Amino acid sequence: QVQLQESGPGLVEPSQTLSLTCTVSGGSITTNGIYWTWIRQPPGKGLEWIGNIGPSGSTDYSPSLKSRTSISRDTSIKQFSLQLRSLSPEDTAWYYCATVGKYTRGPYEYVYWGQGTQVTVSS
Repeated sequence: QVQLQESGPGLVEPSQTLSLTCTVSGGSITTNGIYWTWIRQPPGKGLEWIGNIGPSGSTDYSPSLKSRTSISRDTSIKQFSLQLRSLSPEDTAWYYCATVGKYTRGPYEYVYWGQGTQVTVSS
């Protein structure tokens, strides 16, 4: 059973960079066909797919966030990370790491989820 756990700051100032980490247990982040993903949900809105990192380390990002987003990984400690730059209050959301046994940009298709971390962008 795959388990995911997010960690990172709950409050970030505008224009700063958000850094979140997801620690994976019960699975390998290099397994073929498995994509490790970041998803967010702003207050009162639906889920938004941010991007993923694949088994080879390749990344894919939402076009609307691509210019501000980086996803990386450390396979030795089974973690993958999100950096979101140039934050604004519109980036306030619950942020989740998630995975499912296929590539998909559909945020509602994911099966395994972390508990989420609430991020507020405010001065």
